Amino acid sequence: MTDPQREDALIAAARDAALRSYSPYSEYSVGSALGFADGSVVTGTNIENASYGLALCAETVAVAKAMADGVRGGLEIVAVTGPADKGGGAPITPCGRCRQVLNELAQLGGTDPLVLCVGDTETRRVRLSALLPHAFGPASLD
Repeated sequence: MTDPQREDALIAAARDAALRSYSPYSEYSVGSALGFADGSVVTGTNIENASYGLALCAETVAVAKAMADGVRGGLEIVAVTGPADKGGGAPITPCGRCRQVLNELAQLGGTDPLVLCVGDTETRRVRLSALLPHAFGPASLD
């Protein structure tokens, strides 16, 4: 498990990232923060496109940033935040695509990160393997 201070810092980083969301179509700002074993944090926010299918989720943006910087392992914890005024303020979980993208990074380092699904007043803590059971990843290709 992680310590509460680290969780709070990641949640704050994800909320800060959500402030930079480009979501003019859905008006659904999402932020994500990835915490790594070395203490580094990489954030992402959702980026929409007029061609809806080309939108990028916050988690996918964060993973792409990490991979572009050469990070290939050590993913320990992920925080995902959504807008407090949507969905009754319930905790937000990564979509299916993002679960798969997170799994790729996690499998490269042999980790099963804790995912903080953050809502207005509640945070659900769940392992990625519980969100994406029987996942397909790099090991599946061996």
